[in-house]
Amino acid sequence: MFRYRALAGVSALALCGVSLAFSSATQAQTASQSLPAVTVDAPRPAAARPAARKPAARSAARTQVRQPVPITPTASSLTAGITPSVARALLYQAPAGQTQTTIDRSQFDNRPAFSVADVLRESPGISVKQGNGPRDIGISIRGSNARNGFGIRNLVIFEDGFPVTQPDGLSRSDLIDPKAYSAIDVIRGPSSALFGNYATGGALNFRTRPGRTIDGVEYGVEGGSFGYLNNYLAAGKKVGNFEYSLFTSDARGDGFIGNSWFNTQTVNFLGTLHATPDDRFTVKFINNNLDTRLPLRQTLTQYYQNPYQQGCTTATPLTLGCPTVALFNNGFNGPTTLQTATQAGLGRDDRRTIVGGRWEHDFDNTTTWRNQFVFDDRNISQPTGSTSAIGDFPSYNYMSDITKRGEIFGLESSTYFGAFYNTLTASSDSRFVMPGGNATLGRLQSNTWSETTNYGVRAREELKLTPQLTAVAGIGWETTTLKGLNTIYKNQTTGTENVPPLAINADKQFRNTAPELALLYRLNSEWLFRARAATGYGTPQIGNLFVVSTGENGNNTNLKTQKNLGYDLGFDWTPNNTLKFSATGFYEFFKDELVTQATPAGAPNTSYSFNAPRSEHRGVELAADWKFYPGWRFTAAYTYLDQYYTEYTEDIRSQGAGGTVFSFNRAGNKIPGISPHELTARLGYEQMWGPLAGLGAFVEVQWKDSFYMDNANLQKAPGYELVNLNVHYKTDLISDYFKSLNLFVEVRNVFDRTYVASANNIGNTVTAGGLQGLSTTGSIYAGSPRAFIAGMKLAFK
Repeated sequence: MFRYRALAGVSALALCGVSLAFSSATQAQTASQSLPAVTVDAPRPAAARPAARKPAARSAARTQVRQPVPITPTASSLTAGITPSVARALLYQAPAGQTQTTIDRSQFDNRPAFSVADVLRESPGISVKQGNGPRDIGISIRGSNARNGFGIRNLVIFEDGFPVTQPDGLSRSDLIDPKAYSAIDVIRGPSSALFGNYATGGALNFRTRPGRTIDGVEYGVEGGSFGYLNNYLAAGKKVGNFEYSLFTSDARGDGFIGNSWFNTQTVNFLGTLHATPDDRFTVKFINNNLDTRLPLRQTLTQYYQNPYQQGCTTATPLTLGCPTVALFNNGFNGPTTLQTATQAGLGRDDRRTIVGGRWEHDFDNTTTWRNQFVFDDRNISQPTGSTSAIGDFPSYNYMSDITKRGEIFGLESSTYFGAFYNTLTASSDSRFVMPGGNATLGRLQSNTWSETTNYGVRAREELKLTPQLTAVAGIGWETTTLKGLNTIYKNQTTGTENVPPLAINADKQFRNTAPELALLYRLNSEWLFRARAATGYGTPQIGNLFVVSTGENGNNTNLKTQKNLGYDLGFDWTPNNTLKFSATGFYEFFKDELVTQATPAGAPNTSYSFNAPRSEHRGVELAADWKFYPGWRFTAAYTYLDQYYTEYTEDIRSQGAGGTVFSFNRAGNKIPGISPHELTARLGYEQMWGPLAGLGAFVEVQWKDSFYMDNANLQKAPGYELVNLNVHYKTDLISDYFKSLNLFVEVRNVFDRTYVASANNIGNTVTAGGLQGLSTTGSIYAGSPRAFIAGMKLAFK
């Protein structure tokens, strides 16, 4: 189930403009079972080539790969049967030496997969939580993003090698519809040598379904509880030297929490033209429109009282367990009115558009040069609380790299070198939300102009020291520049027109270097051992630089880059075709980890960013896939995390004017937001013969342990266990028009458990006498009650 991509001597990957050049040297036996055949176009006749430019040996090599070539490496030679064209086709899969899992489409093709949360649980090391929107899922690798309140940080995301993480390090999963993908590579652990800035936790690469595997048109629909309906279409073909795939979807729902209806459309296109035997041009296009209402987050007490926020229509009278927001009556200052999310009309109206192009040129059978450009525009209107964020965030990303496969001192080698540049320049407003409903906007609170730029180089070498041992070494160097101007319109809040705006400038530059070393040892056809030492780094974002520890607006440019050094040790055991087992232990040391601290009550800002000097993250990741009897299959992904501060003093000011500052030593405290145990296990059966062939079912268990929500470790979010049940059927329709029919029905949360789907960190308070307490800031979204979902998919020729 957990299919690791691995072939030595392919190439590497670079981030933030350096496109994924996923090479591999691991799991040769597993790769032979899991990797699809790769079709290679027939070349021009040798006589048509300029003799001086291309040696005859190359023409002969091309002639040998005119037909589809399955990847069939043997245990004795990790590169046996690997043609140059197949090697280039693997540039965008998981790199050698990384701890990684590949989630194949077969694992979610026969079930409802509305968001990325429905599929990523299949990988160890992954944790997900509900964000601010139906598909806005917080994704964490080894706890990397667990403390972020929205979106995704501390890991980088790609689609088909094109970056969908913007230069400021922010990713959002609104644009991800799992039905568009053939596989997802989950790269775990510090990875800045290969992926650059913000890759302290790792990376994800979503691979669109190739057009040749669709080979026609597919239409699907699924719907169920809470008004959920999703219509989607996939089309794809390979015609001569051109291959394309197109995916579109329209998803709507009422939501199971009050004020959470949604309407979102996605378009995803990938096209590749083999213009010549040596040149390939690829175009990528993604567009997502999102219109959704948003509930307010609850305190833990409110969650227990009314988890689904039912009856939260008005604040007067206020139904038990309903969170409210205070809105200025006149839209800028003075008296406030408490309103529920429904009254205020809170929500999001966002658009995300990504356009990318890539040119690959082969100088010969061993050397490939790539150039890639991506335009990524994030346009937002987000009245999610007392203020609304409004802005347009266009970014530009360029990379160029060369991969050389050959020999060094008689040893098989893959050498990579690349350079990149990316930038994001934006102007965004924060406006007050005022009573009146439908997110009525008041005056301008602030404006932030910002420019984020990253540029650097990456180098990587993979060397096969012996038939069993492969060494990987890489290094990355990067400069990040943050420039910004935060203008606070104080006259808007005081009502006095002659009060000048407060302008805060920031101009900060960071330089970072990240080395990486790995060893892969294949003892025999059953055992592969892995060892890795790698580093990661993540610079602050421009918004971190404008709030100081008192909660006032000011210059906070003393922030440092957070860095981590991680050690991985693991093995993959594949004794036969029916069993695969993987285990990895890791230990990571963080320095200057970026954390968010609560500010004193009454401050204009509720939090500010701070560097925690030192912390340690360690854990174990296990994955199993066991076909123990014909038709039966058991899969499991388990993660253990133990993460704590080793050096961190938190300063908290007591409430009230002139409050006293108290210092608390957090060394030894658990890092909040980190669940120590997470497990997803599935037992399924597929009827393989007879009149019921194609009928299948599985039962799935998800377990998440309780975890602390605050730095003082005073309060825990409760854990949960969920059971899902699925029945599905697939049949091939032999006719002139139809290819296949898929049907499924699934019951989510069979026992109707009430559980926490998202719990953001909360701040600590302190009394005048030094007694610690908890902030009353809302933190929690409940998960879905029992839900029924049914769907079908029809494939046309």
